[in-house]
Amino acid sequence: MLNQESYVILGDGCQIKGISNEAASLAGHWGLGKLIAFYDDSRISIDGDTEMPLLRTLTSVSKLLDGMLSVTTTIVYGSPNKANSYSVYGAALGEKEVEATRNNLGWPYEPFQVPDEVKGHWSRHTPKGSALESNWNATLAYEKKYPEEAAELKCELPAGWEKALPTYTPESPGDATRNLSQQCQQCLNALAKVVPGFLEINLRFGVREHGMGAICNSIALHSPGLIPYCATFFVFTDYMRGAMRISALSESGVIYVMTHDSIGLGEDGPTHQPIEHIASFRAMPNTLMFCPADGNETAGAYKIVVTKRKTPSILALSRQKLPELPGTSIEGVEKGGYTISDNSSGNKPDVILIGTGSELEIAAQAAEVLRKEGKTVRVVSFVCWELFEEQTDEYKESVLPSGVTARVSIEAASTFGWGKIVGGRGKSIGINSFGASAPAPLLYKEFGIIVEAVVDAAKSLF
Repeated sequence: MLNQESYVILGDGCQIKGISNEAASLAGHWGLGKLIAFYDDSRISIDGDTEMPLLRTLTSVSKLLDGMLSVTTTIVYGSPNKANSYSVYGAALGEKEVEATRNNLGWPYEPFQVPDEVKGHWSRHTPKGSALESNWNATLAYEKKYPEEAAELKCELPAGWEKALPTYTPESPGDATRNLSQQCQQCLNALAKVVPGFLEINLRFGVREHGMGAICNSIALHSPGLIPYCATFFVFTDYMRGAMRISALSESGVIYVMTHDSIGLGEDGPTHQPIEHIASFRAMPNTLMFCPADGNETAGAYKIVVTKRKTPSILALSRQKLPELPGTSIEGVEKGGYTISDNSSGNKPDVILIGTGSELEIAAQAAEVLRKEGKTVRVVSFVCWELFEEQTDEYKESVLPSGVTARVSIEAASTFGWGKIVGGRGKSIGINSFGASAPAPLLYKEFGIIVEAVVDAAKSLF
């Protein structure tokens, strides 16, 4: 059942990219003897001939690896004028060159016409394929006789697993959401251990972010019972964005646990402080972008992401400690956006304050200031835009009534995209420049991500 090899098909362009070096070094370090690569050595990349010194050096190194089967090929074989030319990577041959290639190869057949000789060769292999499929199905039939052993391969979470997720109250000690995320993972791991054959495996990828994301894609696609999650600083998604986009495109349910989500990480400075990242992932199709504010919202995010096996999820988690806020809940997170406090009646507050992540606390504090001045204020947690968009129009209207145009969003990141939430009259408080190196409290004050700024923005809408 578990004796399969893994095959990779790659070309010269693949060899040159950084991900190949990351993957090859991990394969050697882990001793992956059943990883076999077929290398299409056409000596051509989209950027030119690989005999160029730098390109040839890189591909020559890879040829020395065990498990690499190098196959010399000719790109556009048979074309009299364009064979072995990189120009055909991004352009069609054209009618004249197609006709010249047909004549050169002695190929008289019309497009899409399959010669009888090819049909015969194909049909001779059909019985062999059918026999292999039948043998495999017979092997799978062991499930009926050995159900417990079969369960080891499925690794399904038992019914009611979500009850094991931790819950918090405002009296609970505050903590960074990255630490709260670990608590959720520990609960899931402990629960999964009751499933026969469960293995808790931590793969040390080093700082190979692109390779890490790609490998997690493979794990997720291998079996629905395998749920990979990987972690790094949020800003370093820049190094593995290609793999994350493939997650979305391939319906690979990887869980990306991204810590140090904002300027709140402090002195590491602008190179490590994500600004545009949240907005960019909200724009990525088939991707869930979570910004939990505390323990309950972190647990709520995990309740969702482990069930989304065809949709990748990103959890942006804080470095700094955050309090457990009144009104947050696991159930609320399932809606994507929900009200955590409101002193109005009739679904007509004077203003709606919308926060995410660590800034939900700022929204809640600003609401208290405004309420003391006689205003009715609704505070909304917008933890996951994508989930909110999936809700009914009636629910969305109950959270963000169209008749209330006084809205303020607060997020320590780019304000790009918030216009569709707060509307043309609303205000968005965020950061539209790179960060700086300083303690987190000083940075929040410097960039205006503070209670006073929220209060002033709200008052400007009355």
